[in-house]
Amino acid sequence: MTTVPRIAVIGSGAIGSFYGGKLAYGGCDVHFLLRNGFDEIKRCGIRVRGKKENFHVTEVQGYKTSDTMGPCDLVLIALKATDNDALLTLIPPLLHRQTMLLTLQNGLGNEEFLAQHFGAERVIGGLCFICLHRVSPGLIEHFDYGHVVIGEFAGEAKSRTHDLAREFTDCEIVCRVADDLMQERWCKLVWNIPFNGLTIAAGGITTEDILRDPGLRSAALGLMNEVIEAAKNCGHTLPRDVALEQMQRTQTMGAYKPSTLLDFDAGRALEVEAIWGEALRRAQARGTPMPRLEQLYALLKSLNDHRE
Repeated sequence: MTTVPRIAVIGSGAIGSFYGGKLAYGGCDVHFLLRNGFDEIKRCGIRVRGKKENFHVTEVQGYKTSDTMGPCDLVLIALKATDNDALLTLIPPLLHRQTMLLTLQNGLGNEEFLAQHFGAERVIGGLCFICLHRVSPGLIEHFDYGHVVIGEFAGEAKSRTHDLAREFTDCEIVCRVADDLMQERWCKLVWNIPFNGLTIAAGGITTEDILRDPGLRSAALGLMNEVIEAAKNCGHTLPRDVALEQMQRTQTMGAYKPSTLLDFDAGRALEVEAIWGEALRRAQARGTPMPRLEQLYALLKSLNDHRE
């Protein structure tokens, strides 16, 4: 990385605005692709408010197209996985020989997509553990958490991975480097699969509602155990207490609505394949039965397909 890396943010929703905003507020040279809300963000900047985070980036370097941004050292990808095809035209103008691609997207398969089209050597994966809501373009409500885990798509962490983590840390983003990115991905799915899914399947409820209802709490634990077993059979043994830890973490969130539920309520396409479908397919390819996930995936896919 250069002394002051030039960073592009593709996907300026809640995740992209928060982490891109933190980097810009911390002094990095950050450039935002603003495909909607351009005028408002250029006029008012990016503001993050919450009980633990309150900051305002008053002058945002924003662009309506990636063609006008120019090559960058790091491209931070925060688009929904449902928009991955758009990356085929958005990313090429941002590349130079050593440009890194850091995906902060949910689920499985995003690193493989980037590696296929832009080269595995560029790709780094990142997992965001944060509770956010985009109130309007440029205004982000931060509820809790905020740390990031990053790792190389191909192999163990490199010096550039640690350099990038230090850059995040210098901008007050808690960041940890992982040597097994896919293990971290499966670990996050232990939470994402049950809680993102059941909040929709149960009629638009919160994570607190799931924990309070004995049947839904049991369903969440059953899904968690299926994910843990699938991860093991795919070569990624998760910590023994991962399910308990995730349940305890959820209790601190209060009446939280996950991002997928917010997408559903807003009529946006759901990341059904990245979060539920790909995990199911990989498990089945290894001979791992996942009846609870299979049923949940079918329901969410049907809801998504009928609405589209």
